[in-house]
This record gives sequence, structure tokens and C-alpha cells, in this order.
Amino acid sequence: MATVSTGLELTALGGRPRPLDDWLTTFPLAPVILDPYTIESSWILETARRILVNYRGAGCRICWVITCGPDDARQFLGPYADEFLTFIDPDRRAAPAFGIDRLPAFCLIRQDGSVAAEAQGWDPHQWRAVAEAISELTRWTRPVIPDQGDPAPYAGTPAGG
Repeated sequence: MATVSTGLELTALGGRPRPLDDWLTTFPLAPVILDPYTIESSWILETARRILVNYRGAGCRICWVITCGPDDARQFLGPYADEFLTFIDPDRRAAPAFGIDRLPAFCLIRQDGSVAAEAQGWDPHQWRAVAEAISELTRWTRPVIPDQGDPAPYAGTPAGG
């Protein structure tokens, strides 16, 4: 299990940079990490939103991590940018810090900074495993993954960094 440096800074859309440790004070983090400059991340946007909606109210901090600046994040996510906590990551530091090499990605970061589960690219079985880890930790219902209308599996694109 990888451990993320809690000194890693994340910048909320419209906010200022804060260390990861600040975001983990109360709840573990469950980010979906997307690259708005690739078609692969747009393919998974609706599916990722459906999964995040499932965890609204669960004992975790659901969020987006978008590998761009604020204007491009808002353009890519549209109304979803305000629906969930959105972090911008124009320097692409978060994904590599989380041990992620391919985007889109979904992971669970516990309050001690350990990455408890991660999925890279769109592999429904891996994303389901992350959802199961979140559901077990929060005692919440797991969403159906894959569900009707979800894209076919694909490897994704390099996360950069």
C-alpha cells in the first residue's frame, strides 16, 4: 500500500493551495482524477459522476482532481464542477503522488495518507474494487459498476507529472 506525502498541496477550485493533510482531517479522500485534454476522460465523466453521487453523504470526501487550471476545469466539468469538491492540478503532481500512472483514475486515500485502493484507466473491475473499499470503510452501499451505458474498458492515457 502506497503512502502519499501529506505535505502534497491540493488547490480547490476557487481556493488556495492547502496540504493534503488538511483535506484528510475529518474524512478519507475518494478522488476521480481526469485529464480534460483527452477524449478518454470525457468518456468516463458521466459514469464517474454516477459513482460519486452514490457516495454523497457517506463518510468520505468525494471529489474531482482535474489536471488543468480553473477555467479549463470549469469548462470540462460544466455544472459538475460545483456539484462536488473540485481540485485543480495544472502541474499534474497529485496523480503521481497517489501512485497513479494512467488516467482516468479512481482511488481511496485514508486519513493516514495511505492509498487503500486505486484503479487506473477504465477497468470496471478495478473501479468496483475501489468502490467496495470505500463502501466497506464507510459502511455505504456500493454502486453498480459497470452499469448500462458505461463505456467499454480502455487503458486510459499517461497521467504525466
